[in-house]
Amino acid sequence: MLAIGCDHGGFELKNHIIGYLKEKGFEIKDFGTYDENSVDYPDIAEVVCRSITSGECERGILVCGTGIGMSIAANKVKGIRAAMCTDVYSAKMTKQHNNTNVLCLGGRVTGRELAFMICETWLGEEFLGGRHQNRIDKISNLEK
Repeated sequence: MLAIGCDHGGFELKNHIIGYLKEKGFEIKDFGTYDENSVDYPDIAEVVCRSITSGECERGILVCGTGIGMSIAANKVKGIRAAMCTDVYSAKMTKQHNNTNVLCLGGRVTGRELAFMICETWLGEEFLGGRHQNRIDKISNLEK
């Protein structure tokens, strides 16, 4: 199960991503927002991230105007490793090397087709482990 959420700045892109990923066979749980009325992105980031840390969902995608606010908020939740990506290579590497469980995108700065490629790349990659696991362990120790 893939969690997805957005604020008003990411509403349009979130809906396009949902449609695209459903066509690819992904099961999506939409945590809102459900219209373009202003909402606070930390509230959406929290519910998406809690769905991941609880085991309800495996990974998540968050969309705000730039992706920056969502990534900051998401990374405050223990057990979350969120990355804002603006290109396909970063999406690939953040999963392979950082084992990210949340992808953040900017609805006002990332085009639809690029967002689709970023999501598909990130969702298709696996964590490489090995020497990267030691670094993930060090990140987890920062949360203590």
